[in-house]
Parts: sequence; C-alpha cells; structure tokens
Amino acid sequence: MDRTIEGKAYINGTFETCCIGFENGKISAVKKILKGNEHIDFGHKLILPAGIDIHVHFRDPGFIQKEDFSTGSLAAAYGGITCVFDMPNTQPPAITLNALVEKTLIAKKKSFIDYGLYAAITDDNIENVEELAKKCSGFKIYLGSTTNSLQLSSQQLKKALHKISKTQKITLIHAENESCLKKHERVEHNLKDHLYHRPSECEEISVRTVLESSKDLSSKIHICHLSSCEGFEALRGHPKNFSVGVTPHHLFFDIKSIHSNHTFYKVNPPIRSPLDRETLWHGAINGFIDVLESDHAPHTLEEKEAEFDKAPSGVPAVETMFPLFLAEVKKRKMSFNRLISLLCEKPAELLNIPKGRIEKSRDADLIVVDFKEMSTIKSEKLHSKSGWSPFEGWPAIFPSCVFVRGEKLIEGQEILVKQGFGRFVGE
Repeated sequence: MDRTIEGKAYINGTFETCCIGFENGKISAVKKILKGNEHIDFGHKLILPAGIDIHVHFRDPGFIQKEDFSTGSLAAAYGGITCVFDMPNTQPPAITLNALVEKTLIAKKKSFIDYGLYAAITDDNIENVEELAKKCSGFKIYLGSTTNSLQLSSQQLKKALHKISKTQKITLIHAENESCLKKHERVEHNLKDHLYHRPSECEEISVRTVLESSKDLSSKIHICHLSSCEGFEALRGHPKNFSVGVTPHHLFFDIKSIHSNHTFYKVNPPIRSPLDRETLWHGAINGFIDVLESDHAPHTLEEKEAEFDKAPSGVPAVETMFPLFLAEVKKRKMSFNRLISLLCEKPAELLNIPKGRIEKSRDADLIVVDFKEMSTIKSEKLHSKSGWSPFEGWPAIFPSCVFVRGEKLIEGQEILVKQGFGRFVGE
C-alpha cells in the first residue's frame, strides 16, 4: 500500500479506531491494523469523508476579478471540500460544446481539487442536449432571472427535461418563476424590497411546474437552494428521482436577524422569514433536505458595497460550509450522520462519483479534524478572491489535514500540491 492512516474514522454511520490504506488514489483496505510505505497516526483526531459541493460559481472564465478556478478550488480545499461542480453562467456561458471544452481546459490547468462542470439549457440550445452531454457532468436550468442567468422559458421545460432524461445526466433547477418575478419587480433599497421582488410564491410556482413537467420521467432532478415554506410544501411527497438542496445562508440567516450591511446578504433566492429558516432546518435535520450546497457566488468587496439596487446577488461560502456545520454538530444541533449524508454521501450518489464514503474502492478523499479545535471565521484568513464572508466571526471547525485521491493536499496551513492536481469527474 502507498500510504496508511490511523485515527477515529467515520465508517458506516459510526466512529471506529482503525487504519485506512491507500493505493493508486483509492481506499484499498479498512482494518484495525495496517502498515503501508508511509504510516500516519492521527491519534484521537476524527477522519471523515471529504465534502462534495455540487453548486459553486468559480466565475472562470469571464469574471476572474471575483474568483477563478485556482482561488476557488484552494478555498474549497481549506474548507474540507475536495470535489466541486461549477455552474455554467460564466462568460462565455457553458452552453456550447466549444465553451465547455475551453472551460474544462481552464479548470484542468488551475484546479487544486477534483471538479465537474454543468451545461445550461436555454431556449436557444435545447436541440444540442445530446451533444453537450458528452462533455458535462449535468445540466442547469434557470427558470427565473438571476446573476448572469441563462433562462429557459417554462413553456420549453417539459421538452428540455425529456431530452436530458435520455442522456441519464442530472438536471439542476433554479426554481423561481420569471413571470412571477416580473409581476413583483420594484426598485430595491434593502433586503425587504428584495424579498418583495422575489416572494415565496415564485419558488412554489416554479417547483410545481417542474413536478408537472417531469411526471413520467425517472432521471435525476435536483431543486437547488430551496428557501421557503411554500417550496417545502410543494415538494412534500416528491418523486424518488427528485432531490432537494439548501444553502448555509438560508439556514443561518433570516430577514429579522440581519440589521446592517444589507448588500452582503443579497442573494437569489432571497433570505426569508424566521419560519422559512426553521422549516429548512427541520428538513435538513429530519431527512427531507438531501444536500448542503454552498452556492458559492463571490463578488468583490467593492461590488457588494455599492447601492443596494446596483449591488450583485451572491455570497462566498465554499470554504466555510463544512467548518460551520462541524461546529453545529459539536453544538448538537445536527448529527454527524446527517452532516455526512448531506455533504458527502448524497452528493456522491447524485453525481455518480466514487467519493463520499470511507470504504474500499472509493477515492481516498478524506479530511482530518480535531473536534476540540474550535476557531473563528476571519475573512483575512480565507482564500477566496472576494475578501469577505457573511459568516465573519462565526465559530467553525476547520480540517487540519486534507487528502485527495490519497495525496496529502493540505497539512496545517500549507498547500502541498500544485495547480492542476484536480481531475475532471462526472462525465
């Protein structure tokens, strides 16, 4: 074996003191005693599957003043995320085969961690689904306008979903109904105006449209960043091929808890009421929500400090997501079982990649955590280009060591591999 590590490992829902063997980037054995060419004993530290973030915006190409695959993947790695899936609303957008190929080359050159890429389906490229499927990890459909969005009209949704289903790729949905958004459009001066512009009914209408349009399909459909009680109720009893995601910002913030720096919390869909937030927590803890996704959408500090109506929507979160929820586990608000399911196991299942669990033949993507080491999130210590965090000052538990495919990626504060170490997954 190339390497063995030892510690308290999370295996099949419980912690076991054991050794994990790595060979050719895979987990080759999990036993009480193992010795490899190199053996690392982590003592009483916890060994967990590394996180998988199925929803990031690394802004590359086209908006690299905000982020690129180098800084975005580095931020992810320091936060215990070893695989990300990047959204298509870049410039040029990932809506053609050429754009996908070029974006893949950029990521291959820059990324420190493994990655996948989504293609967007719009009214203009709906006939090219089969061609795009050869080079993408899945498809993104925007049913409402958002940052650099690539909309698909609701009238074309059924056709698009049927075409995608033939490729066996997952479809991810930004569920806000465009007609509803336009009906509530207004000049925005603060988060309350933003919430008025994007009410819960827009999410509910969109979710019901997706459910209706996919009635006879069995392919995977994922509702991104669920934000409302109405959306929650619309999805109650949803078909087995549906999955539901939620973001850290929709779980940790509500419209009444934010008193300053309103532009920092401007996101689409918006931060909603305390009841919406508690409903989402209920879903995450009790199994209705399937996935934690950061929706990492960085903008520069200068951009976010503009007048509210001009400030872009989105927050950086890929580096802080796993550490924030590890702190929540320590506070006993969430169990280890739910967190690992939400951030490791279910994402791997949805994207059909051999990661997310500590078991033989899976990729050796692991993090090591000292559960006693609680720290505080400080923007100046984070690695995104954006230079700020909505979670400034929050308690978090960051990994002390990160492995990708059996290679030590991070130890302490040091990155040990070069750009381009990451590989494309999910094709």
